[in-house]
Amino acid sequence: MSRMPSLLISELLAGYRARLFSPVEIFEQLLDARAAQPDRHEWIALLPAASVRQRARELSARAADSLPLYGIPFAVKDNIDLESVPTTAGCPEYAYTPAISAPVVERLIAAGAIPIGKTRLDQFATGLTGVRSPVGACRNSIDARFISGGSSSGSAVAVATGQVSFALATDTAGSVRVPAAFNNLIGLKPTRGSLSTRGVVPACRSLDCVGVLALTAADAARVAAAARAFDPRDPYSRVATPSVGRDLTREFRFGVPDAGQLEFFGDAEYQRLFASALDRLESLGGTRVGVDLEPFLAAGRLVYGPWLAERYCAVGNFIDDHPDAVLPVIRAIISPGRLIPATEAFLGQHRLAELRRTTDEVWQSVDVLVTPTAGTIYTIAAVEQDPIALNANLALYTNFTNLLDHASVAVPAGFRSDGLPFGISLSGPAWSDDSLLTLAGRFQPVATCTLGALALETTP
Repeated sequence: MSRMPSLLISELLAGYRARLFSPVEIFEQLLDARAAQPDRHEWIALLPAASVRQRARELSARAADSLPLYGIPFAVKDNIDLESVPTTAGCPEYAYTPAISAPVVERLIAAGAIPIGKTRLDQFATGLTGVRSPVGACRNSIDARFISGGSSSGSAVAVATGQVSFALATDTAGSVRVPAAFNNLIGLKPTRGSLSTRGVVPACRSLDCVGVLALTAADAARVAAAARAFDPRDPYSRVATPSVGRDLTREFRFGVPDAGQLEFFGDAEYQRLFASALDRLESLGGTRVGVDLEPFLAAGRLVYGPWLAERYCAVGNFIDDHPDAVLPVIRAIISPGRLIPATEAFLGQHRLAELRRTTDEVWQSVDVLVTPTAGTIYTIAAVEQDPIALNANLALYTNFTNLLDHASVAVPAGFRSDGLPFGISLSGPAWSDDSLLTLAGRFQPVATCTLGALALETTP
């Protein structure tokens, strides 16, 4: 092998099938590279080199076209179980070692993918910054002064820096999409229940999703197809229905919030990039339609209202029993959930049902809803000074998605003049995942010329 290929799934599979290289050769180079890289705080645990080599050797004895993800390296967010590797959820005192992998991980391994490690996250998947870790902030892959986004921070940085082809992550209120936007990646937040969440440390169990971070929409779609399955042992798993998404390969209608409802927190460049993204969608055959975003935002505000009680149900007892093991900001967010009365939780359910009925009407007039993924990006120093308010700003366009049962894809949409990336989110009703990924695949090459933090060019 004369050079290390890109880790694009299509390129690796083509090379394997043409016998240009083998999984053994690829993973030897990956192991050499990881030993030489300084710590960017993206990893919590790397698998032993011997076990990675063994899996690569086993695959090399099989035909390259026998498995859909043959020899593809991936990372696992450390709130998702990986056999015999401690799951910490970003809290070492919480750690346990699972005897088996989460079903979503098992499906990917069965498809030929090879895990190489567990990635860092905001503690207990609570946050959108990547700063809330006992070992320090996970740094942005493009500019280390800035946040990586969270909570799936390490997963995003590992993909963006070319250490893996894709990463598993989780998304309850934006934890796949925000780090995707801040690291120039595709972030798939699939239909809730389409990927099993068994073997995942819950944040809000009724809202949690396992998602995918990848360099391209095609890669994300390939991974999602391998990972998607009904899990009868997961009470929140759902049987897939035929895709409800419309054909977005030609003409389509895209909803855009009224200008007065858009907030960029003083970031004029993000505002300009969003306007440019709308123009590009029109050039792809889209027709913009004004949408009232307020019912969506009202739903989003419930995440840290009534649904905070569900977050307390997940890890509140541990926090009460081990307060010193948990970061103060995490305690401050989750612990008040124990004080929310049942009446408030039920009123929240009633209010959400009203908002769902209102927001579902939008799909009669638009095929996809388009928003910024985040209104701005912050330095690590700024977030450390004001951790709660700035985190809340980042959640403005993502909090409502899981509550309203939407699928969503974060897509790169250009760069500020300082080189930091901007992204938009394409959202649709449940089971519109494939249609959204199709549009994302059309949009990405016309909006940005690079993939992640790498010297790789997008292609139409």
